[in-house]
Amino acid sequence: MREALDEARRGLADGEVPVGAVVVVGGAIVGRAHNRPVALADPTAHAEVLALRAAGVETGNYRLADATLYATVEPCAMCCGAALQARVTRVVYGAADPKAGAVTSLYRLLDDSRLNHRATATGGVLAGESAALLRRFFETRR
Repeated sequence: MREALDEARRGLADGEVPVGAVVVVGGAIVGRAHNRPVALADPTAHAEVLALRAAGVETGNYRLADATLYATVEPCAMCCGAALQARVTRVVYGAADPKAGAVTSLYRLLDDSRLNHRATATGGVLAGESAALLRRFFETRR
Protein backbone atom coordinates (compact mmCIF):
# COMPACT_ATOMS: atom_id res chain seq x y z
CA MET A 1 0.00 0.00 0.00
CA ARG A 2 2.93 2.34 0.58
CA GLU A 3 3.85 2.01 -3.10
CA ALA A 4 0.27 2.92 -4.04
CA LEU A 5 0.52 5.97 -1.77
CA ASP A 6 3.72 6.99 -3.59
CA GLU A 7 1.77 6.79 -6.84
CA ALA A 8 -1.02 8.91 -5.35
CA ARG A 9 1.55 11.55 -4.37
CA ARG A 10 2.77 11.59 -7.98
CA GLY A 11 -0.80 12.21 -9.08
CA LEU A 12 -1.14 15.04 -6.57
CA ALA A 13 2.05 16.62 -7.94
CA ASP A 14 0.59 16.34 -11.46
CA GLY A 15 -2.65 18.07 -10.42
CA GLU A 16 -4.74 14.90 -10.62
CA VAL A 17 -7.03 13.57 -7.88
CA PRO A 18 -4.44 11.71 -5.74
CA VAL A 19 -5.33 8.06 -6.16
CA GLY A 20 -2.62 5.47 -6.67
CA ALA A 21 -2.66 1.76 -7.42
CA VAL A 22 -0.26 -1.15 -7.75
CA VAL A 23 -0.76 -4.73 -8.88
CA VAL A 24 1.28 -7.42 -7.14
CA VAL A 25 1.86 -10.99 -8.33
CA GLY A 26 4.10 -13.34 -6.38
CA GLY A 27 5.38 -10.55 -4.18
CA ALA A 28 6.50 -8.40 -7.14
CA ILE A 29 4.88 -5.23 -8.44
CA VAL A 30 3.87 -5.86 -12.05
CA GLY A 31 1.80 -2.71 -12.57
CA ARG A 32 1.64 0.74 -11.02
CA ALA A 33 -0.15 3.98 -11.82
CA HIS A 34 -1.84 7.09 -10.51
CA ASN A 35 -4.95 8.85 -11.74
CA ARG A 36 -4.43 10.50 -15.14
CA PRO A 37 -7.83 11.40 -16.62
CA VAL A 38 -6.89 15.08 -16.94
CA ALA A 39 -3.46 14.46 -18.48
CA LEU A 40 -4.74 11.83 -20.90
CA ALA A 41 -8.16 13.44 -21.54
CA ASP A 42 -9.53 9.99 -20.77
CA PRO A 43 -12.35 9.40 -18.29
CA THR A 44 -11.24 5.77 -17.88
CA ALA A 45 -7.70 6.69 -16.82
CA HIS A 46 -8.22 5.82 -13.17
CA ALA A 47 -5.18 4.54 -11.27
CA GLU A 48 -6.60 1.03 -10.93
CA VAL A 49 -7.38 0.65 -14.63
CA LEU A 50 -3.97 1.96 -15.67
CA ALA A 51 -2.19 -0.32 -13.16
CA LEU A 52 -4.15 -3.33 -14.42
CA ARG A 53 -3.27 -2.43 -18.01
CA ALA A 54 0.42 -2.18 -17.09
CA ALA A 55 0.23 -5.53 -15.27
CA GLY A 56 -1.32 -7.17 -18.32
CA VAL A 57 1.51 -5.89 -20.50
CA GLU A 58 4.17 -6.91 -17.96
CA THR A 59 2.80 -10.43 -17.51
CA GLY A 60 1.73 -10.89 -21.12
CA ASN A 61 -1.75 -11.87 -20.01
CA TYR A 62 -4.96 -9.95 -19.35
CA ARG A 63 -5.88 -12.55 -16.74
CA LEU A 64 -4.20 -11.76 -13.45
CA ALA A 65 -5.59 -14.67 -11.45
CA ASP A 66 -2.93 -14.61 -8.74
CA ALA A 67 -2.82 -10.83 -8.42
CA THR A 68 -3.65 -8.41 -5.65
CA LEU A 69 -4.73 -4.91 -6.59
CA TYR A 70 -3.80 -2.24 -4.04
CA ALA A 71 -5.57 1.12 -4.32
CA THR A 72 -5.44 4.10 -2.01
CA VAL A 73 -9.19 4.69 -2.31
CA GLU A 74 -12.10 2.27 -2.53
CA PRO A 75 -12.49 1.44 -6.24
CA CYS A 76 -15.47 2.72 -8.18
CA ALA A 77 -17.81 0.55 -10.25
CA MET A 78 -15.63 0.85 -13.36
CA CYS A 79 -12.46 -0.11 -11.49
CA CYS A 80 -14.16 -3.01 -9.70
CA GLY A 81 -15.40 -4.18 -13.09
CA ALA A 82 -11.87 -4.00 -14.50
CA ALA A 83 -10.52 -5.97 -11.53
CA LEU A 84 -13.17 -8.64 -12.05
CA GLN A 85 -12.47 -8.83 -15.78
CA ALA A 86 -8.77 -9.25 -14.97
CA ARG A 87 -9.70 -12.04 -12.53
CA VAL A 88 -7.68 -10.55 -9.67
CA THR A 89 -7.85 -12.59 -6.51
CA ARG A 90 -7.82 -9.78 -3.99
CA VAL A 91 -8.37 -6.03 -3.72
CA VAL A 92 -6.87 -4.03 -0.85
CA TYR A 93 -7.77 -0.37 -0.46
CA GLY A 94 -7.22 2.54 1.88
CA ALA A 95 -9.93 5.15 2.34
CA ALA A 96 -13.59 4.36 1.81
CA ASP A 97 -15.39 6.36 -0.88
CA PRO A 98 -18.96 7.03 0.27
CA LYS A 99 -19.84 8.80 -3.00
CA ALA A 100 -18.50 6.30 -5.56
CA GLY A 101 -17.10 3.23 -3.79
CA ALA A 102 -18.27 -0.05 -5.27
CA VAL A 103 -16.60 -2.51 -2.87
CA THR A 104 -18.80 -1.80 0.16
CA SER A 105 -19.88 1.86 0.27
CA LEU A 106 -22.48 1.99 -2.52
CA TYR A 107 -22.31 -1.48 -4.07
CA ARG A 108 -20.71 -4.83 -3.34
CA LEU A 109 -19.48 -5.69 -6.82
CA LEU A 110 -16.46 -7.77 -5.84
CA ASP A 111 -18.51 -10.37 -4.00
CA ASP A 112 -21.72 -10.28 -6.03
CA SER A 113 -22.67 -13.93 -6.60
CA ARG A 114 -24.49 -13.01 -9.82
CA LEU A 115 -21.16 -12.27 -11.52
CA ASN A 116 -18.88 -14.95 -12.93
CA HIS A 117 -15.88 -13.95 -10.79
CA ARG A 118 -15.43 -12.68 -7.27
CA ALA A 119 -12.49 -11.18 -5.42
CA THR A 120 -11.86 -10.83 -1.72
CA ALA A 121 -11.48 -7.30 -0.39
CA THR A 122 -9.83 -5.62 2.56
CA GLY A 123 -10.45 -1.95 3.23
CA GLY A 124 -9.05 0.62 5.62
CA VAL A 125 -5.34 -0.14 5.03
CA LEU A 126 -3.45 3.13 5.65
CA ALA A 127 -6.82 4.85 5.23
CA GLY A 128 -5.74 7.92 7.18
CA GLU A 129 -2.84 8.64 4.85
CA SER A 130 -4.99 8.08 1.79
CA ALA A 131 -7.76 10.34 3.08
CA ALA A 132 -5.24 13.05 4.03
CA LEU A 133 -3.97 13.21 0.43
CA LEU A 134 -7.53 13.60 -0.84
CA ARG A 135 -8.32 16.31 1.71
CA ARG A 136 -5.14 18.18 0.75
CA PHE A 137 -6.10 18.06 -2.93
CA PHE A 138 -9.70 19.17 -2.48
CA GLU A 139 -8.86 21.92 0.03
CA THR A 140 -6.77 23.60 -2.66
CA ARG A 141 -9.73 23.46 -5.06
CA ARG A 142 -12.25 25.18 -2.77
